[in-house]
Amino acid sequence: MSAVIRKIVTVVEEVHQEMGKAISPPTRRAAAVAVIENPFAGRYVEDLTPLIAIGEELGEMLAKRAVAALGIEGPAAHSYGKAAAVGSDGELEHAAAILHPKMGAPVRKVLGKGAALIPSSKKRGGVGCTLDIPLGHKDAAFVRSHFDGMEVQINDAPRANEIMVALAVTDSGRPLPRVGGLTVAEIKGDDGLR
Repeated sequence: MSAVIRKIVTVVEEVHQEMGKAISPPTRRAAAVAVIENPFAGRYVEDLTPLIAIGEELGEMLAKRAVAALGIEGPAAHSYGKAAAVGSDGELEHAAAILHPKMGAPVRKVLGKGAALIPSSKKRGGVGCTLDIPLGHKDAAFVRSHFDGMEVQINDAPRANEIMVALAVTDSGRPLPRVGGLTVAEIKGDDGLR
């Protein structure tokens, strides 16, 4: 089953200044969001395999759109994260089926690696609800400068029978990081932690 997509929204955020200090180059985040029909809205279905396949399909498409929005090649991405919101006729397991079993592999392929788990969140919400997409470094979870998040909202989604699916990537960490931890220069990228 392929996703029935109503719309795709791509958002780019650049931070040029923080607490009166110039950020040069600016930190940048991009999120690509697909608003899709929920094929199981309003009913319980035991086998969620079709949603798992949709997650795999969306992983590649959304990753390509997010890195293109930043104007970088996939391997230049620093952080990633994913999120989904089901409309009122859906269940959280529908979001989980899209986000977890197979979405990660195509994202990692586009980004050229991705040893760390892809942070995720899921929720049920109505039209205009926000998605808080958690972010972490793609190759080393202990890089504190990249613990972050991106908030996105689409004014007319998700409708009751829809799911909003988002993937965010960055070309940097937070602006002005100073809470210690592993630095980008120290990443080994072998175990997804360091």
